[in-house]
This record gives sequence, structure tokens and C-alpha cells, in this order.
Amino acid sequence: MASTLSMSNFANRDSLLGLEIKPVDAVSRTSGLVNQGIVGLQRQVMREQDEGLEKLEETVTSTKHIALAVNEELDLQTRLIDTLDYQVEATSSWLRVHFHYGIPRDAFPSPMLLLCSLFNISIIYIIYQPHVGGHAW
Repeated sequence: MASTLSMSNFANRDSLLGLEIKPVDAVSRTSGLVNQGIVGLQRQVMREQDEGLEKLEETVTSTKHIALAVNEELDLQTRLIDTLDYQVEATSSWLRVHFHYGIPRDAFPSPMLLLCSLFNISIIYIIYQPHVGGHAW
């Protein structure tokens, strides 16, 4: 089973890399060629390798741009979480102070109303915030 999986992984890798066509044996490719023919064959192989390297460069560049965009988005999300954490801490401190000094519970709305209000504010914040930063979802 393990050998089957490893063989299929190699086959998939070769397929992705475009190596599914088996290279012709070097001896059979060069048999019957004179020096000029061998040099021409070497130049053709080098051109094919250059084309492969150009495709690889495009892929690496594209991956780099994607990684930079993901990094930028993670930085933005980190700042948003830090801001939200600060706001929660400030609200928590405010509530602790007011409950400590004995403000009656009747002066505050019901916990369900507070949760619904917090939920609505969170939704508005989530919807509005990305548009402020220039990101459109």
C-alpha cells in the first residue's frame, strides 16, 4: 500500500511538472549525428530548459505576490483584533467600576438586550470596517 502511494505521488509530481513524457535515451538521440548535429541538439535542449525556467519564474513570482497579499491581509486582521481587544478591555473596565460603586442593576438594560446590541454593533463594525481600509470583499 505504501509503495503504491509513493509511486502515485511521483506520478502526480511528474504530471504537475510536465515530466510525464519519458525523455529519450541520450545515446539514441545522438546516434548517427555528427558534431554539428550534437551541438544543435544541445542548443534545442537548452532552449527547452530555458522555457521551463521562464515558466518556473512566472510561478514563483505569482506565488510571491500571493504571499505578500496574504501577509498584508493578516497584518490588517491583527490590527483589527487588537483594536477590538482594546475596546473590550475599556468596556470591561468601565463596567467593573460602575458595578463596584453599586449602581443598581435596574439602571442597566437586560443582559439579552446588551448581547443583541453588542451583536449588532459587531456586525456593523465588520461590514463597515473593510470599506474604510480600502478593501472590498
